[in-house]
Amino acid sequence: MAEILEQEGYRVRFKAEVPAEEVERAFREVIEAYRRRVRVPGFRPGKVPEKVLIARIGEAALIEEVRERLLDKALPEAIKALGLNPVAITAIEGDLKRGAPFVFEVALENYPEVKLPQWKRFKLKTETPEITDEIVDEAIEDLRDRYAEVEAVDRPAAEGDVVLVATDQGEVPVALDKAPEPVRAALVGKKAGDAVELPVLNEKGETTGTLPGTVKEVREVRRPALDEDFAKTLGYETLEEARAKIREALERRAQEDAFEAKKTELLNRLAEGLKGEVPPSLVAEEERAIWQEIAEDLAKKGIPFEDYLKQLEAEEKLEALKEDVKKGALMRVKRGLALDKLIEQQKTELTEEEWQAHLEALARRYNLPVPEFERAVGEKALRQLYVRRLHDKALEEAVRAIEAA
Repeated sequence: MAEILEQEGYRVRFKAEVPAEEVERAFREVIEAYRRRVRVPGFRPGKVPEKVLIARIGEAALIEEVRERLLDKALPEAIKALGLNPVAITAIEGDLKRGAPFVFEVALENYPEVKLPQWKRFKLKTETPEITDEIVDEAIEDLRDRYAEVEAVDRPAAEGDVVLVATDQGEVPVALDKAPEPVRAALVGKKAGDAVELPVLNEKGETTGTLPGTVKEVREVRRPALDEDFAKTLGYETLEEARAKIREALERRAQEDAFEAKKTELLNRLAEGLKGEVPPSLVAEEERAIWQEIAEDLAKKGIPFEDYLKQLEAEEKLEALKEDVKKGALMRVKRGLALDKLIEQQKTELTEEEWQAHLEALARRYNLPVPEFERAVGEKALRQLYVRRLHDKALEEAVRAIEAA
């Protein structure tokens, strides 16, 4: 038997009862289990009298073990019977006595009921950028760079060359056509063996110092001519066809990128406009995940997490980071709640064919057959991938619905 005593937003308090006969059965089962494994001098194994056994293990320990056994079964049953979806249990109260029903009360944070804003009326601000002739030209020039031949030359560096500079921090290749003006000025006219002072620039492009080095090699970059032969190298018959196909590819990519940006915009607006209380336990769990991610990123760079926190504290930046983590955690939780509600609203489903196609695409990235990919990833990660794809599909459907309106 179970009944809800209080329910306000995500906060729920309920009462449940285990009949006296089930309580007695649990006591007997626990006592019998102890009788089989506890050895008491003067008694044969399995023949220790109950009173002696309880005195040996302690009545408090016995009651606690019986309580745990009863809750392991009764708590999930009560939660299911009441139709609850808890994210955290905050308290369990109830005295257990042999020969009487076990009545207990539970306080928990339930998965919250939230309401989405009127998203079908949204006007998404993200637009697909126009692919201009200049953008096509840049793409072609990038292709010419990719197909360029590089050869060491015995002459002073000129515009368009790559200069290899040896410094005490290692060898630094500098492409002169892409280098900032101060760096270019320091290298143009220099040849192998010349000493140089490479300017060190800050984010604003201002010179903050110099890095001494020696020109190790000057390399001439020979880019292919923009002609029909180059078009054939790219797999096209004419330069005109190459430009047309490159434009098509750029437009397709721009549309795909814009669609992804629209999904992100919609998700953020859904989270910002979400109505409903967010359980603190969900936010706390997400905070822990963010801190773990920060620690793992630092570990990859060889930076101890504690040292990083101490440095931030010394610079009086730690509190600001903590606040950012809290805000980020809250937004992540809101996004998740919004996505789940969106799936519910749209009745979004992932067919077996769609899921298998997604798995095949993921497996191809690692050059693995799907069964090997599934074994390598593991069941838990597969569930996460499934939910992520379902969320993504819900966003795709919602964006198309907005665009069709």
